[in-house]
Amino acid sequence: MDLEKGRVVISKAGHDKNGVFAVIGFENGMALIADGKERKLEKPKMKNPKHLELTKRILSADEIENDKALFSALKGILYKTDNLQKAEAREEN
Repeated sequence: MDLEKGRVVISKAGHDKNGVFAVIGFENGMALIADGKERKLEKPKMKNPKHLELTKRILSADEIENDKALFSALKGILYKTDNLQKAEAREEN
């Protein structure tokens, strides 16, 4: 799996840890990520690729066209990720 534009990623470090984002570009060896809500397309977060967990999902150009479309595309993935983390936490207890 390669880091590419449109790839859905999960942050592994920082204040946005476990957040679900889409890669919208690259700059100086860093990935530019956005989620359409906290991090808008106009002001993406620069993130070191080693702090990103890649998923199999790649968003189409239409899904990263604007913040509303991006957020909608990520919403289902975010819901699944949250439920998975809650289930894992219950199993640990």
